[in-house]
Amino acid sequence: MARTIDQQIADAQAKLARLKTRQKASDTRRKIIVGAIVTTEALKDPKISKWLASTLRKHATRDVDQKGSDAGGGRILR
Repeated sequence: MARTIDQQIADAQAKLARLKTRQKASDTRRKIIVGAIVTTEALKDPKISKWLASTLRKHATRDVDQKGSDAGGGRILR
């Protein structure tokens, strides 16, 4: 039995939603990995730590974000 146009549209929309979910998950994973690497290196290298602290102060403008960037006793921001 042939599917109606509405069924085909619903299937296409469901597929698009699945693809968008996969894309978002992939993007989130990439951000976590990059963040972990930069944080680890900032803890080892004072030059990277200063750069990270400056970048966070410049771009994390909400209070909650600035407080969150001070995790670990402020070691990254020193």
